[in-house]
Amino acid sequence: MALPRLLVRALHRAAAAAAPAAPDFNSFVTRTNTCGELRAAHVGQKVTLYGWVQYQRQGLFLVLRDFQGLTQVIIPQDEAHSHVKELLSNAPLESVVRVTGTVSPRPQGQENPKMPTGDIEVKAETAEILNSCKKLPFEIKDFIKKSEALRMQYRYLDLRSSRLQWALRLRSRVVMRMREYLCNLHGFVDVETPTLFKRTPGGAKEFLVPSREAGKFYSLPQSPQQFKQLLMVGGLDRYFQVARCYRDEGSRPDRQPEFTQIDIEMSFIDQAGIQRLIEGLLQHSWPEERGSIVTPFPSMTYEEALAEYGTDKPDTRFGMKIVDVSEVLRGSNIHFVQNALSYPHGSIRAICIPQGVRYLTNKDLGSLKESAKSQFNQEIMEIICRPDGSLKSLLTKFLSEKEQSELIQALNMQEGDVVLLAAGEHKQVCSALGALRLLSANLLEAAGLALRDPTAFHFLWVVDFPLFLPKAENPTELESAHHPFTAPHPSDVSLLYSDPTKVRSQHYDLVLNGNEVGGGSIRIHSAEQQRFVLEKVLKEDSEVLSHLIEALEFGAPPHGGIALGLDRLISLIVDAPSIRDVIAFPKSFRGRDLMGNAPDYVTPEELEQYHIQVSWPLEEKEAKKN
Repeated sequence: MALPRLLVRALHRAAAAAAPAAPDFNSFVTRTNTCGELRAAHVGQKVTLYGWVQYQRQGLFLVLRDFQGLTQVIIPQDEAHSHVKELLSNAPLESVVRVTGTVSPRPQGQENPKMPTGDIEVKAETAEILNSCKKLPFEIKDFIKKSEALRMQYRYLDLRSSRLQWALRLRSRVVMRMREYLCNLHGFVDVETPTLFKRTPGGAKEFLVPSREAGKFYSLPQSPQQFKQLLMVGGLDRYFQVARCYRDEGSRPDRQPEFTQIDIEMSFIDQAGIQRLIEGLLQHSWPEERGSIVTPFPSMTYEEALAEYGTDKPDTRFGMKIVDVSEVLRGSNIHFVQNALSYPHGSIRAICIPQGVRYLTNKDLGSLKESAKSQFNQEIMEIICRPDGSLKSLLTKFLSEKEQSELIQALNMQEGDVVLLAAGEHKQVCSALGALRLLSANLLEAAGLALRDPTAFHFLWVVDFPLFLPKAENPTELESAHHPFTAPHPSDVSLLYSDPTKVRSQHYDLVLNGNEVGGGSIRIHSAEQQRFVLEKVLKEDSEVLSHLIEALEFGAPPHGGIALGLDRLISLIVDAPSIRDVIAFPKSFRGRDLMGNAPDYVTPEELEQYHIQVSWPLEEKEAKKN
């Protein structure tokens, strides 16, 4: 049935009102246009542009650049405008100039289809050098190679590059869409939580901030975890924050001591509800130029991820899954196989590298074996599938034809494939093969085999993590796999009191292309259970968290949440080699600010008010003297 005409008009008006207006980049400023917006339709108009001199050729023309693009400016050659010619011809590159002139079509044959403004040019009539630029430490061009240390030392210059401009503007757009989805569509409340707090037991190391009270320190929170739970106790129901977080993790590549996360908490929610929320949030905020993402995201348990990919953050863009061949080889006379299978958690597993004979050298295979040995103390055996379908390996003389055939079938081996086989304790074997799977993929791609689609985005939920893990330094003690506020799986609550090592948690991670981009959990909302976990299982002093435990006694609702790592997520969206390429002012991988030279020394007088004295190492004493 046709809709009434008035209703159709009303719907059109509503759609037009809902459509976001294009931003006005020229409001409040004295320019008429940006350097990226002029087109053939502007021909004949008088315009005023501001920007940086990117290129100048023999006093004939220059290219002016701003945040939005480039415009070619014709330098006048007539005597009446000689002062303009002298000014623009002698302006050093990267000087800031104002140009007023008339938009003209480029001469036929001189159009530049690679530039959005390539059909026009501006004939300069007046100009002014607003600020001249001294000799640059590097050229402001994306294709010019420069060291990361130099880029970070002169970060304000590096920010002028189109690559960084695009990344930061896309990041801003994504965050704005996230706010819109959470606050406007789903009633979340944006709450700022304190930066100065107290130490939290477990988890990453926290930065300490001295106070004027002798011996007392604040901590910079590694996340707003406690505050967002307290907001649920306070009845806010739905909280979110673009949160600054801090972790004192020392020198770690591609990590930052301060980082940003999209922090979320909800009352009366379960795991499935959080997952639906995040899938909707990402779909709503996903940049159009990066294609579309399909929901719901697939899900996998922690045990499945470890068994098939050797990691809790699988890259599912390619195959080469880990295959259990224990049963195939159980009847063999291979000593190390039988030795491994004699242990309770013994396992024989393998990965099949497609076309490994063609793409991997003997040196590559040697480096893969050495990596497994040095990182995991795991021996690796190789098996090659010859052109005639037979197997070449030190193992084949111990295997019957039937066992060889079953092995080929189990691993789906083809001519020219290389198999890496490991035997030993299940977790160690899987972890080693998981690392070799990723290293092999890098080697195959470096040799020319297209394995992972660089434009693909494969999201995955990993669920059912263990609630506790043995401590690396003392395996007889336990630590939280996520954090001490994570609730046990409903089916495993009784095990919490009898055998906590077997308890699964209500912890879930979001993985994108083999990178963890989010993690969260349903929280413990019972004060009694929280106190038991801290005191009896983790052997922590619950007094440090007495404020939180007491809050849980005042009618705390069931609640849960998640945090998305914004820096990591944006770096994957824009295909940046490092998260430092999507942060305006990042630290070096050693945690230093190379531009401002932080951290820096302070005087003993400044330390005195904090009741602190520094015991200087000898080399530091000499540095201070100099």
